[in-house]
Amino acid sequence: MSSSLAQFKALHQASELFVLPNAWNAKSAASFQEQNFSAVGTSSAAVASSLGYDDGEQLPFEEYLLIVRRILASVKIPVTVDIEMGFGNTNEAILKNIQQLVDLGVAGINIEDSQIIDGVRTLKDAKQFAATIEYIKNKLAAKNQDIFINLRSDTYLLNVANKHSETVTRLKLYNNTGADGIFLPCITAEEDIAAAVGVSSLPLNVMCIPGLPDFEQLNKLGVKRASMGPFFFSKVYEEVGQLANAVRSSYSFASILS
Repeated sequence: MSSSLAQFKALHQASELFVLPNAWNAKSAASFQEQNFSAVGTSSAAVASSLGYDDGEQLPFEEYLLIVRRILASVKIPVTVDIEMGFGNTNEAILKNIQQLVDLGVAGINIEDSQIIDGVRTLKDAKQFAATIEYIKNKLAAKNQDIFINLRSDTYLLNVANKHSETVTRLKLYNNTGADGIFLPCITAEEDIAAAVGVSSLPLNVMCIPGLPDFEQLNKLGVKRASMGPFFFSKVYEEVGQLANAVRSSYSFASILS
């Protein structure tokens, strides 16, 4: 196991909540490192937007790899990459992409159990998705390789019918895939978070979203990781817009020189 992977895994077993910032380029990743964050992840939505693409695997994987390479060259802390649905339509294609990340030295990935067909996002068959994760883990293990796989389940993001029972069913299944973590974006209610922690044997990751409990309460609930998603990126560029408007409206550069 690489030192980066070992370090990244250990962050999910710490007594204090692991707060993961999500970068979109080398500069933002380096800035997070300068602020003493223990690791950095990418936000696929933020990376895509920064390059002029819509989210949902519209960003070509080759361009994504360029950003990942630059981030890895710019920081010394572990890096995890949001690969959405895997950027492939088959297990073999997804594995090929993940293998490239392993070879680059990436410590972890997020991969989601939903799919987008004709612009509509729906959940994948849970057993089929679980089989994909097992396939990836087994293939890497056969080469004495590993990567932290954080399974993103989109039951709450999609607000599916019977989301509570559907989440329980999926988490129980995903416990046995060889995955390393569970990610439930858009979960906010404390009772739902506690239930997920109780069902999953894997460390639970939640995402910055309005209504999410504060760090102290998340820690008490047993959450191990909280990530920023695209919200930090969005806030930065909201400020960019305001500064640009100030330059135009004040007819001076004072707002960006102060």
